Amino acid sequence: MTDLADISSLLLSRIRDVADYPEPGVMFKDITPLLADPPAFAALTDALAGIAERTGATKVVGLEARGFILAAPVAVRAGLGFIPVRKAGKLPGATLSQAYDLEYGSAEIEVHAEDLSGDDRVLVIDDVLATGGTAEASLQLIRRAGAEVAGLAVLMELGFLGGRARLEPALTGAPLEALLVV
Repeated sequence: MTDLADISSLLLSRIRDVADYPEPGVMFKDITPLLADPPAFAALTDALAGIAERTGATKVVGLEARGFILAAPVAVRAGLGFIPVRKAGKLPGATLSQAYDLEYGSAEIEVHAEDLSGDDRVLVIDDVLATGGTAEASLQLIRRAGAEVAGLAVLMELGFLGGRARLEPALTGAPLEALLVV
């Protein structure tokens, strides 16, 4: 299955809508049925690995937590290193951290500083692009570690939340690829 429309259709058919989760009025996009379906998960992994190859990435960053599930097999498939970007306090040893604002409050993410270098081109992978706050912080963190951002790839972009517009300045020309836009 190499046709993008076929892959998109397959992926979308395996994402379940869950009404009123995590709060009333929210339509949650549950990817667990996609992950449980071997052909769909393989198609997703192949599509994201293709993006990694096209961008010339040398490493793949996965954003906690569902980004880990997607990025790790992509790194294996593409023959690249995998770097987890975690919530503050979850990584042992020396880390670089980046704080960012949320709708209500703030958060902080971290990476092991020694895992990235000036020789690296990094593709950031996550499941969903919503408002773009976590993704934007990860791009800043990667650059602070001395690496170059090769791009950002997501399974699904929630277009109505405006994350793409927020990220364009932070991407500085690097591509943002969403396999599905809802």
